[in-house]
Amino acid sequence: MNKYIVGILFLVLSQVTIAQDDNDIKLSALPYYSYGKGLGITSPDSIFKLNIRFRMQNRFTSLYNEDEEDGYEAMIRRLRLRFDGYVGDPSIIYVIQLSFSPNDVGAIEDGDNLNIIRDAIVFYRPDEHWNIGFGQTKLPGNRQRINSSGALQLTDRSINNARFNIDRDFGLQVYYLNELQDKFSYNVKTAISTGEGRNWTKEPDNGLAFTGRLELFPFGAFKSNGTLFEGDIKREESPKLMLSGVYHYNNNARRTRGTIGDELFAQRDIQSLFLDAIVKYNGWAFQTAYMQRTADDPITFNPDDALDSQYVFTGNGFDTQLSYIFKNNYEVIGRYSYQEPHKDIEVLTPQTNQYSLGVTKYIWEHALKLQAEVTNTELNYLDSSSTSNWYLRFQVEIGI
Repeated sequence: MNKYIVGILFLVLSQVTIAQDDNDIKLSALPYYSYGKGLGITSPDSIFKLNIRFRMQNRFTSLYNEDEEDGYEAMIRRLRLRFDGYVGDPSIIYVIQLSFSPNDVGAIEDGDNLNIIRDAIVFYRPDEHWNIGFGQTKLPGNRQRINSSGALQLTDRSINNARFNIDRDFGLQVYYLNELQDKFSYNVKTAISTGEGRNWTKEPDNGLAFTGRLELFPFGAFKSNGTLFEGDIKREESPKLMLSGVYHYNNNARRTRGTIGDELFAQRDIQSLFLDAIVKYNGWAFQTAYMQRTADDPITFNPDDALDSQYVFTGNGFDTQLSYIFKNNYEVIGRYSYQEPHKDIEVLTPQTNQYSLGVTKYIWEHALKLQAEVTNTELNYLDSSSTSNWYLRFQVEIGI
């Protein structure tokens, strides 16, 4: 019996040794994990990195529109999944962002693409100043649009951003970044893109869009890239100011708002101008923006039906927004927006004023917050009639 016992023990020990050797091999090949902005995974040889992030906005809105029955909306406003990292060399960076909520994807119509892909771009960063990107992402347009929708103080961007922003496009972007702490700084951002917006594949393009943005920081850079999120949640210890201007020219644009909107019956050249200013200090935050779009002969007609038309939304808008965050991380925000259509289209769309008041509770900065907002929208028509609409909204934002 002793011989059998010794034999069995020898067999078991040999198998344990083999298993341990296999585990050592496997453990040496395991990736490294990091936790910061998302979940990071790096290969053992450090030639590949993947960072995974998600974001979700759930909201409830109670609507009180004049001449309509009261109602409500309950929806997943945004659901995003983002991947970024590098391959082979840390200076070669990729960014992928996908959207899944119905409002993000949009209605699916015959001949249209499914708009799941928001960002798909590769960046080359040879040093701390230069940033060269090729692919689809946001153009360097107005400040509020460049900011993530998850970094807003109110539950959504302004009516002027909705009308005038230049959104995403496919092309080449080149940035020169020169942000310094407590010293005069500046950034120059440029783009050459298709001008047709994201995921356009309907027909070959015969025009391009050109975008240039200049950012000035008279008193130095904001804390933690503070221009990329609204509100002074970092509590700047000294006043910080950003001034910026953008010029965008879209040659032979096919859509009513350039890179977004319905298709025009004839192509138009569109020019856009954006001016932004941001001030933050000791919990206070102020921002203002001016937006303008121009186009010659903005109204286009269906050649088969003269009563059917589509028009470029030309005109201008002005936003101003003020907030204060208390030390308990409750924030009060007020915003006023004014929107004026150009005289060429004023018979087709109203002049609009919008007033918003919001309260936000930051649980984990912008990554986890509760938001409540009341908004009044006044629509003033050319025949002197007007309409006043209200909504009350509650929203939960969560992400990593």
